[in-house]
Amino acid sequence: MKKVLVIGYVWPEPNSSAAGTHMMSLLNAFRAQDWQVEFASPAQKTEHMVNLDNYGISSATIALNCSSFDEYVSNYAPDIVMFDRFMMEEQFGWRVDKYCPSALKILDTEDLQCLRNARHEAHKGGRAFSHSDLHSDIAKREIAAILRCDISLIISSFEMQLLADVFKVDSRLLHHLPFMVDLASLPEQTKSFAQRQHFMTIGNFRHAPNWDAVLYLQQIWPLIRKQLPQAELHIYGSYPPPKATALNNPKTGFLIKGWADDAYQVMENARVCLSPLRFGAGIKGKLLEAMIMQTPSVTTPIGSEGMHGDLDWPGVVATEPQQFADAAVALYQDEGVFKQTQKAATLLLQTFYDKKSLSFDLMHKITTTLANLTQHREANFTGQMLKHHTMRSTQYMAQWIAAKNNQPLTRKN
Repeated sequence: MKKVLVIGYVWPEPNSSAAGTHMMSLLNAFRAQDWQVEFASPAQKTEHMVNLDNYGISSATIALNCSSFDEYVSNYAPDIVMFDRFMMEEQFGWRVDKYCPSALKILDTEDLQCLRNARHEAHKGGRAFSHSDLHSDIAKREIAAILRCDISLIISSFEMQLLADVFKVDSRLLHHLPFMVDLASLPEQTKSFAQRQHFMTIGNFRHAPNWDAVLYLQQIWPLIRKQLPQAELHIYGSYPPPKATALNNPKTGFLIKGWADDAYQVMENARVCLSPLRFGAGIKGKLLEAMIMQTPSVTTPIGSEGMHGDLDWPGVVATEPQQFADAAVALYQDEGVFKQTQKAATLLLQTFYDKKSLSFDLMHKITTTLANLTQHREANFTGQMLKHHTMRSTQYMAQWIAAKNNQPLTRKN
């Protein structure tokens, strides 16, 4: 039995975010191999975190910049260590290299943080995103973490191409892994066109692209409401701040609903899902949920990026507020188009998101890399060079912080 250690940036919240759902898919995929899995995180526990014990997964709380992790990881002696986002690899990667040098290191990027940050900066500057925006400190840190790891999981086909074309990352270090959907558990039938009403969107309010989308909907919604005066927009998401709840306006049908106990249920109740994302990265969980519940969606090129290849989008991809509104109204009123989008969604799920085939490919990548780990690492000299220097710079900084934290307080007279 192989032992897997997953070092999480946050505790998994599958009902709060797509990242939480994706993490649980990975943990369950490891457990399906009869591997022992432990999830450890330095983050504070939250009210919406999943109970990992229910899935046969043990858990541990670990500390940043503390030598207690050294004893912990040595005792656990994992065969595989997976880091949740590059920040965790920066914090704990050098310690894993030192105390478990033969462990396979996997980086789950979730989405490319450097891409999301670069697009955000361009958006705030009111200018178009360009590849020059990617040449940031975050990019240098994230790409360095990818090179130090044996395998990096990349969720979007667009990001796979970006890493190859812009950052020249060796494809042997990467593995394309979209969201994994259990096709056998898909509902045989969802609510009909006539049984559905209103528009909806959903997303963690703490996620900057989601909050920006809510603000953008403030511009788009009046254009929709003008054509459909009885329609409502239901906005769901975890952790709504006061500035979000202040936008709730029953008179205009702009309703901040907050936490949804069942994201799939509220998605199925809606006739159209709206997702006007203006920046971001990765692939979008809310749009995948829309496909699963056969709810047509209107989104932007950022929203649909890396999700559908050359196949038709199950809805409309729009770029301007009026175009977005007109597409939403057309989908809302036309049952024939509604049914066409449902067929497109089914085809997309079968083509790109089949859990069975995706899980098989992932395990094949992991086991073959483990079997040839020495040769795999020798072929990645840049990664070995980065580990050589990082183990020293990061190690000394961590040891300095640890020593500082252990210093006794001195009282001033």
